Amino acid sequence: MSEVFNEPRLALSRIYTKTGDQGETGLVGGQRVSKDAQRIEVFGTVDELNCFVGLARISARESGLNELESIFERVQHELFNLGSVLATLPQDLHPNQPRITEETIAQLEREIDQYNATLQPLRSFVLPGGSRICAELHVCRTVCRRAERALVTMSHTEDMPVEAMLYLNRLSDAMFVWSRWVNQSLGVEEALWQPNKGAR
Repeated sequence: MSEVFNEPRLALSRIYTKTGDQGETGLVGGQRVSKDAQRIEVFGTVDELNCFVGLARISARESGLNELESIFERVQHELFNLGSVLATLPQDLHPNQPRITEETIAQLEREIDQYNATLQPLRSFVLPGGSRICAELHVCRTVCRRAERALVTMSHTEDMPVEAMLYLNRLSDAMFVWSRWVNQSLGVEEALWQPNKGAR
């Protein structure tokens, strides 16, 4: 049985509050921290990733890749769940607070295996491109890797849920597989790295 998380309790009536004018922001538990704190860097990068997934979701719809559009919508919700737990110190986490679970990770792994099974084995590294959505998914992949690196840095000094690390790692792998799959589905030839095509 899937877990049930608490719904958000927000009432956003004002966009600017001036509470961050001194370079600080608030965590879920009410603590004030510097906007360049590593925890803020991590969930800020996750937020950036969510924006790029939103772009890829639109491209999936416009390309008729409806199944992938649905997956990207789910991933956007998962990234907000991840941001929720990253914006909360461990002692303030609520049992029903949105977060990444083992099932979230298992679902990604199933999708990686499913989509990768249709692809030809790689003989070289892939160049991002061929189609707009492929390039967008490579942007998602690299931003996801950056979020993962930032999370590793944070883990040296702060506690963080292991599921967060596993999720970002699997999601970047999924983005790579999906980037190859969309070109195949659209009939676009895969661009592979050819070292001798560079200026010499």
